[in-house]
Amino acid sequence: MALLTTFREVGTYFREIYSGVASLVRGMRVTGGYFVRPQTVTQRYPENRKELKMFDNFKGELILVHDEQNHHKCNVCNTCMRKCPNGSIEVISKKIEGADGRSKKVLDKYIYHLDMCTFCGICVSVCDEHALKFDQEFEHAVFDRSKLVKQLNLPGSISQKEANNE
Repeated sequence: MALLTTFREVGTYFREIYSGVASLVRGMRVTGGYFVRPQTVTQRYPENRKELKMFDNFKGELILVHDEQNHHKCNVCNTCMRKCPNGSIEVISKKIEGADGRSKKVLDKYIYHLDMCTFCGICVSVCDEHALKFDQEFEHAVFDRSKLVKQLNLPGSISQKEANNE
């Protein structure tokens, strides 16, 4: 009985060795194939910087969409700021008096903290006015962290609704 158990253990031992060697050979065959017939697996990044085009669903830098007349669609609802999971968006508004004498909120500064952004895309998806989108810009390496804090509304820009009321 003890001899039969010993034979089974020895058989199991050699089966495990065979299984491990077979797995190693399968993996080495794949790796060896790359040595025999080299393929370009990655893009040659620094050299092809000029013609590099990211995918359409790429989440790069956040931008506030402006048209040719420097109008943006943001209506200062603060939804993007409230929904941002780590507070990388600051919407600073000011009150102005309209033509009808009533005061209304308008966008003063749209501050984007790129250093805190996780590129989750929640801000873009919750914006009802479609005022935000992701840009194709992907190089964000800087030596000074303060350069990663950006004001997204362009100088002198006003909202489209504000422009229509004037």
